[in-house]
Amino acid sequence: MCMEKTKILVCLGTSGLSAGAADVADIFEKELKRHKLAGKYRVVRTGDRGLFRDVLVDIVAPGGDRTTYEYVKGGDTPKIVEQHLLRGEPVKELMAGEDYKQFFAGQMRIVLANCGEIDPENIYDYTTGGGYKALTQVLAMPPEKVIEEVKNSGLRGRGGAGFLAGLKWEFCRAAKNDVKYVVCNGDEGDPGAFMDRSILEGDPQAVIEGMIIAGYAIGAGEGYVYCRAEYPLAIKRLEKAIEQARKNGYLGKHVLNSGFAFNITIKQGAGAFVCGEETALIASIEGRRGMPSPRPPFPARQGLWGKPTLINNVETFANISHIITKGARWFASIGSENSKGTKVFALAGKVKNTGLVEVPMGTTLRQLIYGPGGGMLHKNIGFKGVQIGGPSGGCLPESLLDTPIDYESITQTGAIMGSGGMVVMDKLTCMVDMARFFLDFTVSESCGKCTPCRVGLKRMLEVLEEICGGKGLSGHLAFLREMADAIKDTALCGLGNTAPNSILTTLKYFPEEYSEHIEDKICRSSVCPALVKFEVAQNKCIKCGRCVNVCPAGAVEWKKKEFAKINKDKCIKCRACINICPVMAIK
Repeated sequence: MCMEKTKILVCLGTSGLSAGAADVADIFEKELKRHKLAGKYRVVRTGDRGLFRDVLVDIVAPGGDRTTYEYVKGGDTPKIVEQHLLRGEPVKELMAGEDYKQFFAGQMRIVLANCGEIDPENIYDYTTGGGYKALTQVLAMPPEKVIEEVKNSGLRGRGGAGFLAGLKWEFCRAAKNDVKYVVCNGDEGDPGAFMDRSILEGDPQAVIEGMIIAGYAIGAGEGYVYCRAEYPLAIKRLEKAIEQARKNGYLGKHVLNSGFAFNITIKQGAGAFVCGEETALIASIEGRRGMPSPRPPFPARQGLWGKPTLINNVETFANISHIITKGARWFASIGSENSKGTKVFALAGKVKNTGLVEVPMGTTLRQLIYGPGGGMLHKNIGFKGVQIGGPSGGCLPESLLDTPIDYESITQTGAIMGSGGMVVMDKLTCMVDMARFFLDFTVSESCGKCTPCRVGLKRMLEVLEEICGGKGLSGHLAFLREMADAIKDTALCGLGNTAPNSILTTLKYFPEEYSEHIEDKICRSSVCPALVKFEVAQNKCIKCGRCVNVCPAGAVEWKKKEFAKINKDKCIKCRACINICPVMAIK
């Protein structure tokens, strides 16, 4: 009987590779060979686990005992082998600390369960853990029963709109046509969002299995994964996963020797944000310019090449196998009343622990940010707001931190759930500038097809730039509100409908900052250069001299044990001194 080996997990997602994970894994294998330990240990090249403290390395014994190391470099590898593996003494200075434990303690990992735990390029790692068991079950069920199970689970599409997945499947099943398609939307264009990328890099077979089950349920024989070309590692691993699935009988003319046939093709997108919208995505797959079309008809009736098409995003498909194997009732028991299951968020910004977090729906913003997130990066600066839902989402203040994260509660605040982007902002953030930043993104990504989006968003951006530039007028706020409401009501697609959210939420929750910009010509966060005087408040200055060391223009005058001063003739308003000051003494 073959003895189970101790695993050495090395996170080789995009984040890990950029930190040198490939070298770490290679050196581990060389060291194991040199010490004649290859028979006892197996190096597993995994995807990213979610917490970006690369390179992350885990030593996992057959019984489950685990030691986690963080920030591992190639030069640390021989020491781990010699001290930990040979002598049984963990290398304490490299071990993950309390922050690591806190990050994972409040999570419930369903979609991310395999990420950082299995080799995404080895299908047997997936099947050993129960992979494709759901597909086997499904092929013994009537398609209608499969759809009923997905409906009863309460799963809502994780791409942003939150439409009930089972209902969409039912519509597509009912559509009369001999040819139907399944499309996985992996476009993921939100700045700072990387949920889909990490799933495709860390557990591609789960997405493939979900798509095959969907194809069986609706009567489709072909699927497409639409993935942006900026995700080369995700595409590479997806290609390999599709090839292995086909060789093992999970794809092809006779899936698992049944009468059901299904194949998957990868379509690489060029990176247009608007192609995350269903009809624009369809146009792109067909070889046309990615521009939205009026709905109805909806894709479930008339989609790819005019045929009924089911479109769900990566995270949605990754949930399907769990729903089938564990049951709709199990899935529905997680989350809130109308938002079932878990949701993956990309937590970024001024928070201590950044990365991918998977929590049950209904978890509050506060619980997420101060639980897995670990709280504010700089506690002496403090929390100001959180942007949820990406550039089309909204900025929410501290007073709303106890809002449950579910579709209805978030929508009531004026923001949207979106695909799961979440940016935490501290008191050094200017909310007017933040609204300008997100609007600038949506203006750049607009396809230009409809006038409200093409002209209206651009005009709003021009007004915001005037406000940030010290040229704001009293009538600008009324204009922004009127234009935002008009665009939300008349834009052709979801990009335009939701693009004004960042302006509307900042106007609602941070009105004093707009007033200060327009009436007082000041930016309280010292972000907008035209509104900053760049003076050192001596009642706050602690005489540390940090500002003088970072000033590129030599404008800061300081002597040891004395207050700093800024020479306004030399100052170029680069904000380096503001960013480095630990007590916010520069205004």
